[in-house]
Amino acid sequence: MFLFKSDLKRVFKGDIDDSEDAIKTYSRDASLLEVFPQVVVYPRDAEDIKNLVIWVNQKNIQINDDSHRLFITPRSAGTCMAGGAIGESIVVDFMRYMNTIESVNIVTPFAITPKFPNANPVEISGEASVMPGVYYRDFEPKTFEKGLLLPCYTASKSLNALGGMIGNNSAGEKTLGYGKTEDYIKELSVVFSDGREYKVAPLTKKELYAKIAQGDFEGNIYKDIFAIINDNKDEIKNAKPAVSKNSAGYYIWNVWDAEKEIFDLTKLIVGSQGTLGIVTHMKLHLVKVKPASKLVAVFMKDLTNLGGIVGQILTHKPESLESYDDATMKLAIKFFPDFLKKKGPWGMLKFMFSFLPEAGLMAWKGFPKLVLLVEFAGENEKEIDQKARDLVKDISSFGFGMRVTSSQAESEKYWDIRRESFALLRKHVKDLHTAPFIDDIIVKPELLPEFLPKLRAILDQYPITYTIAGHAGNGNFHIIPLMDFREKKTADIILELSDKVYDLVFQYKGSTTAEHNDGIIRAPFLKQMYGEKIYSIFENTKNVFDVKNIFNPGKKVGATKDYIRAHIVQEGHEHSHKI
Repeated sequence: MFLFKSDLKRVFKGDIDDSEDAIKTYSRDASLLEVFPQVVVYPRDAEDIKNLVIWVNQKNIQINDDSHRLFITPRSAGTCMAGGAIGESIVVDFMRYMNTIESVNIVTPFAITPKFPNANPVEISGEASVMPGVYYRDFEPKTFEKGLLLPCYTASKSLNALGGMIGNNSAGEKTLGYGKTEDYIKELSVVFSDGREYKVAPLTKKELYAKIAQGDFEGNIYKDIFAIINDNKDEIKNAKPAVSKNSAGYYIWNVWDAEKEIFDLTKLIVGSQGTLGIVTHMKLHLVKVKPASKLVAVFMKDLTNLGGIVGQILTHKPESLESYDDATMKLAIKFFPDFLKKKGPWGMLKFMFSFLPEAGLMAWKGFPKLVLLVEFAGENEKEIDQKARDLVKDISSFGFGMRVTSSQAESEKYWDIRRESFALLRKHVKDLHTAPFIDDIIVKPELLPEFLPKLRAILDQYPITYTIAGHAGNGNFHIIPLMDFREKKTADIILELSDKVYDLVFQYKGSTTAEHNDGIIRAPFLKQMYGEKIYSIFENTKNVFDVKNIFNPGKKVGATKDYIRAHIVQEGHEHSHKI
């Protein structure tokens, strides 16, 4: 029972739940970790969040004991695979009440350039005003009604919420052309550690200096972050990972655009996993939906020319460049009936016959080691047909089998395999559970032919089942082994394998996480990835916003491997999580 429940009720209008069921449910997210909170609260509005923050600050003064101090972990749909949505104190669930889609509007088009190397400008055609507890699956139909799209959606878009996308700086299959969540923020409303709600949006240099001149809590945040950036210019510039997307650490390098003289604190809030403040409302940029799309599937018999073919494909500027390995393909074949169950009798027949061309290709070219999915999108069929033909002609010299889809339905069969493989594996392998801990590594795409065999050699040292799939165009791969949590050695394997895989990633100047973020499972590796100096800048950044450490501690700085070991899910506990 939460000792301060009656006291909190005096200042909090929403629901407060310290029941055994709530504590158990909210001890899990989509990670392999289990952390039991003291209480779960469901705020009705931003006022509840403000009052909660003020109350926690006051209560911690009265408690005056670090071992019993209170802190706040924000949570939306609970689909974080890194343990970012679980905590030992107060979990704040936005989904019950703060779930309003306030507006979706078409705007006069303008261009933005996503924050990744060699990004092309993207035309913004709309904006939305929403709360963090909105499911993406509810949001997308509202945007489609206006011919608009938030393109940074994830593979789990039927499960996740917008608040989690902000917290993790999410991305997905369209990242190659459109960038990440951070690129689609117009404005955020954030409750900082003083218990007040602030509007956070890009500022001109004049507006920045006006903020600093306020001399209050908000002004000091702008002043201190600007000072950190100016005092450590070279170190910060050199620390930015040389990959197309990164969710590790605080993105301090993205805040100040010296060339345009724009200071954008949203670049720091997004991806901070609720460790700097609590987002209560957001205004998002949207793009126009492209009505036509076409997929080119490339069946690679070996990985020797992976870097070359990926580089060649990228010159054609595809909408997406995804991939999955031979283990995933074999899995789809093995559990083919599962794909058919959802489709009905006629759909089953069509789906089965749709794979006849691939069967012929495999008989001729052999079973593929890797399947690349190259998607083009445009305003009409003629435009994308030409793009697909140009690509096929350009990469035919590599000698791999290729298939150009003739319909959206045919394209979907490949996406089904890509999206459903882990769910199939988890469902069909007895007593084993998905274990996301090395699930989001990224290196430069041109390094993949050298990197992937070394990665497989490390994985194959251990008695685990796994598949590899991901965003080949970014060099970002998702590896989620299946493990038996009844085995005493499981925790040792998780930590040993993490060390070995991340050592390899750092050898190739990559990142531990491209889009799933640090959470509990990867935060202990930030110091190794960035070095002591940048890690201290992360610590200073946290202190500027939250010197008393009340916002989701241990998810960016102050994390340890011992904490991971102590909180890996135990034998006999259900692996399900609230979504």
